[in-house]
Amino acid sequence: MQFEVWAPQAGRVTLHCESATRALERDPERAGWWRGDAEARDGTRYGFALDDGPVLPDPRSRRQPDGPDGLSAVVDHGRYAWRAEWPGRPLPGAVLYELHVGTYTREGTLDAAAERLGHLVELGVTHVELMPLCPFPGRHGWGYEGVSLWAVHEPYGGPEALKRFVDRAHELGLGVVLDVVHNHLGPSGNYLPAFGPYFTDTHHTPWGSAVNLDAPGSDEVRAYLLGSTLAWLRDYRVDGLRLDAVHALADTRACHFLEELSTAVDALAAEEGRPRFLIAESDLNDPRLITARQEGGLGLHAQWNDDFHHALHTALTGESQGYYADFARAPLAAVAKTLGGGFFHDGTYSSFRGRRHGRPLDRARVAAHRIVGYSQTHDQIGNRAQGDRLAASLSPGLLACAATLTLTSPFTPMLFMGEEWAATTPWQFFTDHTDPELAEAVRQGRRREFTAHGWAEEDVPDPQDPATRDRSCLDWSEPEREPHARVLAWYRRLAALRREQADLTDPDLADIKVAYDEDERWLAFRRGDVRVVVNLAEKPAAIPLGPRRAEVLAAWEPVRAPGADGVLHVPGESAVVLLQG
Repeated sequence: MQFEVWAPQAGRVTLHCESATRALERDPERAGWWRGDAEARDGTRYGFALDDGPVLPDPRSRRQPDGPDGLSAVVDHGRYAWRAEWPGRPLPGAVLYELHVGTYTREGTLDAAAERLGHLVELGVTHVELMPLCPFPGRHGWGYEGVSLWAVHEPYGGPEALKRFVDRAHELGLGVVLDVVHNHLGPSGNYLPAFGPYFTDTHHTPWGSAVNLDAPGSDEVRAYLLGSTLAWLRDYRVDGLRLDAVHALADTRACHFLEELSTAVDALAAEEGRPRFLIAESDLNDPRLITARQEGGLGLHAQWNDDFHHALHTALTGESQGYYADFARAPLAAVAKTLGGGFFHDGTYSSFRGRRHGRPLDRARVAAHRIVGYSQTHDQIGNRAQGDRLAASLSPGLLACAATLTLTSPFTPMLFMGEEWAATTPWQFFTDHTDPELAEAVRQGRRREFTAHGWAEEDVPDPQDPATRDRSCLDWSEPEREPHARVLAWYRRLAALRREQADLTDPDLADIKVAYDEDERWLAFRRGDVRVVVNLAEKPAAIPLGPRRAEVLAAWEPVRAPGADGVLHVPGESAVVLLQG
């Protein structure tokens, strides 16, 4: 087979393969590329030596069987016999479920996670969103410090296990979304700088030098990231990708990398005749991300909406520190604004940033499903000092209110694994760095961060302690016990209503009508003929819905439909969904 590598600064490149060690030749048609043939098959180990340097893994390695620092291995994608005939599943109408392979089950593998996919079908989920799978040092970690952007973390099961997972998901009717990180690579096991200008000091990010998207050599770097993206979609049949922190992708070129990426993904979808989509994580509140390319946007298909989360979190918990401050001034007003307009900060002043932030979203042009809404995510739980979920401090009734607002919102709803049964297990920050100095730096950095905010050092979990990961694994006996079983039944009912009531997937943001009482702590909104009401107060609330006859579709606590006066009496910390004709 032919081996090739981009190494524009090397004077010579040597392939070290099980069958041979041989010098590669310059490719006369592609500047900076080297190529050569050697006998190889699926599983053959190999690497490249640049000049007189050590043997390094392939930047485009499809498998790292011995981890990021080991040799690469050949992967023959044609060997896997796919079982599922899968037409694809589009984003409109979706319910996403964010899942971390390493803690979804105690085993922490893709095969073990696949055995639990039936739970998600019963829940009413349409797509599983896997947190990053690229190789990283050690066995356990969040995955955001991955390297080898074309490979699958070996402790999770490697490439074949991901194919088995996707195949099983498709057999069950579930789409698969994969979280990918283009804005940085992990600090350990990253050999890309030895091969070429993959990074640049022209821009800086929270992780150091930026990925080179616009400096000399950036054509090949962009091609590297595009190739990786298409490989996940084509070789593993993944349905969509979640793009981590796209605001950290510094690019001053006329055609932004994200526009180039969305163009390539749309072309693949057209070629294969089934849906593919890209979901951005962004804190810019810039609707141009999800505006069509022909209308001057970047053409991404959806983006996470932290504003909805922050507004809902402050309304539920009363927290007001840090970026919650702006939302906590009038939390129900903030929830109402996001439900009707997508962003809270749409050019308004952000006290956390000390400046105006965001721009308005055109509700007439942007379909509601392009916004992803959630009450909990890996970030919003795991970046708390103790990784505590909402279930650690809220009553089941308030959790039901959070679920109701998320699953009946105009947005594409997303759940974080375990929230559907009010899991008591935390989800904490954990690492398994093999470099002792890096491990200690991460440990001390975490402690400094939270002790500065008043936490006792002993109360901040040690990321390197295996017990931190173990505490974060879901307890699959909980859904069978109360109050977890009741919460799970409520999530299932809400997901079913979203399928049954066409108004709950109406893409028209401009049709949302919201009413609330900040002092009485209730909020109600209308989507077509569906009425959604939540009472966050401990005491009952009398909420005027108008004279039209209403039917109760679902209620956390028993309620009667409004009488002739049109007033709905809602128990404290409860939610109701009605059909009002």
